[in-house]
Amino acid sequence: MAELIKVSDFNGGDNDEGIRVQNEAFVNGSSKFLREFMADGLESTLNRMSKWLVVAVFGGIILWRHDSEVLWASMGSLLNCILSIVLKRILNQERPVSTLRSDPGMPSSHAQSIFFTVVFTNHSIMEWLGTNIFTVTISGLALAFGSYLSWLRVSQRFHTVSQVVVGAVLGSIFCILWSWSWNAYVLKAFISTLWVRIVVVLGAAGFAWIFLYVRFVFRLGMRRNFLD
Repeated sequence: MAELIKVSDFNGGDNDEGIRVQNEAFVNGSSKFLREFMADGLESTLNRMSKWLVVAVFGGIILWRHDSEVLWASMGSLLNCILSIVLKRILNQERPVSTLRSDPGMPSSHAQSIFFTVVFTNHSIMEWLGTNIFTVTISGLALAFGSYLSWLRVSQRFHTVSQVVVGAVLGSIFCILWSWSWNAYVLKAFISTLWVRIVVVLGAAGFAWIFLYVRFVFRLGMRRNFLD
């Protein structure tokens, strides 16, 4: 009887050990899955959503401000995207992994659009609330988030660091110059002249259609080149 108890205790110990090993394997597997998701899945998802996040932020600014300057800025945003497409064709620099995307990579159109939006967002916040600790903090967070979204283009191997940096610099400079042109020249004419207001409104709508058409043709050409 004592031997049976010992054998039973021994087998019970083996079962407990097996359960403990299974639990450890489950915990380790869950941790590994979470790390892989955070490293790959989350970054990949944010990278795919980045353009829609930019569109949502800019759309929110349009609804928030609903004034003539934001209409001018929306036209500038579309011109900024068209400029990026043109520069890609002119510079014709390959992406780090050409199998992911076949079109040129210099400059990064994502980074260029992101930083145009970041600069205009910070300009709008400063213009609305002035310069203080709160607005500086919000502007810093917007800059950090825009930088992170741009860096995802590098981590996901769609662009090199230089392609992202050039896109970010171009988008920032273009936004600054476009906003300056509004305050220096266009605003006075917009207030005093009816035809300028008509041109700005129709121009913003027209550029939106042109941008959609150019983007469609550009993507169609990319698809044909890939199939060929």
